[in-house]
Amino acid sequence: MKVRVKPLASHAEFEKCLDIQRKVWRHKDADLTPTHHFCIGRETGAILLGALWGGELVGFAYSFPAVFRGKWCQHSHLLAVLPRFQGHGLGKILKWAQREEALRRGFDLITWTFDPLLVRNANLNLHALGALSRVYLPNFYGLTPSLLIAPGLPSDRLKVEWHLKDRRLEQRQQQKWEAYDLQSLPKALEGREAKGVWRPGPIGRASGAAVVLAEVPSRIRDHRANPQLLADWQAALRRVLAQHFALGYRAVDFVLGERCFYILEKEKDKCR
Repeated sequence: MKVRVKPLASHAEFEKCLDIQRKVWRHKDADLTPTHHFCIGRETGAILLGALWGGELVGFAYSFPAVFRGKWCQHSHLLAVLPRFQGHGLGKILKWAQREEALRRGFDLITWTFDPLLVRNANLNLHALGALSRVYLPNFYGLTPSLLIAPGLPSDRLKVEWHLKDRRLEQRQQQKWEAYDLQSLPKALEGREAKGVWRPGPIGRASGAAVVLAEVPSRIRDHRANPQLLADWQAALRRVLAQHFALGYRAVDFVLGERCFYILEKEKDKCR
């Protein structure tokens, strides 16, 4: 089935976006982006794109004009695909269409945030799309229950920068990836097994190496019954990423597998 992406403009389509949010995140209505936000957003420069599968609206991407480090950009606030249509690459299709529309409007940067413990999101953002991050936002949304990975755990986020004219993006679209020797690269954070549980090990000192790895557990949702383990991983990752960002590193890629790693690269010059 061929997927078609189109701008959304009608109140009926805005209501469908609200329904998609309910089905994807199962949040209370108070925590959803309302239809009137889409109305005024579209009128004031937002990009709202829908993915149609056989004529049915099954996903959407929503961004609005914002300022990042004194520069105009689009901030991508929502990306949602109905559960039964996930796994078909619709998220990537929507993001690449969002890039094309942003470029058409004269933007060369899109930003967004995501929870650094969610490895599939990290893989999409940093690996598949070629975005990068150099900003760690501890407890960014406060303790809003619907935005927490587990009850009581701070809503930490990484802020993503998607530089739309970066030459790496063309390589990612062509599915050309950089190769990393995970065995030999220094690890600022590495898990280790203790009593049958994969726990964060000691935090390494910044080595000054050009590339450094930071591990994150591959199946974090399996550990929701162990909130202390989640808190330990979050605290370790927060410390490592914040420390390395302060030293001029950027998260530029992600390795998804039985073991998952952020690829932290020393910034050689100002970001593109």
